Amino acid sequence: MSPPFRLLAPRPRSIQRDIFDLVLADGRRISVLRVRDPRARRIKLSVDERGARLTLPSRASLATAERFAREHREWLAGQLDRLERDMPAGLQRNETASLPLRGLEVPLRWAHGRFTRLIPGDGELVLSLPAQAGPAAISRALHDFYEAQARADVGRWLPGYLPGLPRAPRRIRFKTMSSQWGSLAPDGTVALDLSLVLARPSAFEYVLVHELCHLLHHDHSPAFWEAVEDRCPAWRAERDYFRAEGRRLKGTLRALLQPPGAA
Repeated sequence: MSPPFRLLAPRPRSIQRDIFDLVLADGRRISVLRVRDPRARRIKLSVDERGARLTLPSRASLATAERFAREHREWLAGQLDRLERDMPAGLQRNETASLPLRGLEVPLRWAHGRFTRLIPGDGELVLSLPAQAGPAAISRALHDFYEAQARADVGRWLPGYLPGLPRAPRRIRFKTMSSQWGSLAPDGTVALDLSLVLARPSAFEYVLVHELCHLLHHDHSPAFWEAVEDRCPAWRAERDYFRAEGRRLKGTLRALLQPPGAA
């Protein structure tokens, strides 16, 4: 698994990607993303909500890599079956009864309204929409709600950390990330994974602290981790939380933001 935190920088141009087909032991034909990465030390097969991925070092031959994939077809089939069973359900109009937010499941009420929007109510969330609102509009409303909530959280936490930093972040961006939770660009822009708003708040705040500390140290040196610990003494517990729950959080957000009814 790639480290979830690293400086945002262009990926080496020598990384190559292509797709090949693999027939599993049960006869299923799947597409596998093949990634030749000079940083890889060994051939590795992995599965996540995006599908199967085969990573190989620069010197590994294609024949050796594909043979490795074939030898692990049973494992691959099992992982794909498990992923399908565990994949969270997407947003279903008038059926979804709750939404994840800050580590909790919050009741969701569907209502008729002039505009498509998701707003907090009294102990619940209210998704208001006109009859003609389509799947894309509902997905946008959910995305906008989550981003607004995430920005509100950062807005509460950030001022307390600014006095100990050489400068404030240039800006805060939210986006969906495949493996990272946060990154710091050379211009001082902090990017955060939108699925953090689904996590428990202490874990979200830890990621913010982690990226802010990169304004002090642009690496993961002992000095960097000392800066993190000064600001977030329980950072190890939060890191363990992401190791246990991270895949579920990212998969849940991806499923929810997919427009209802989309393939």
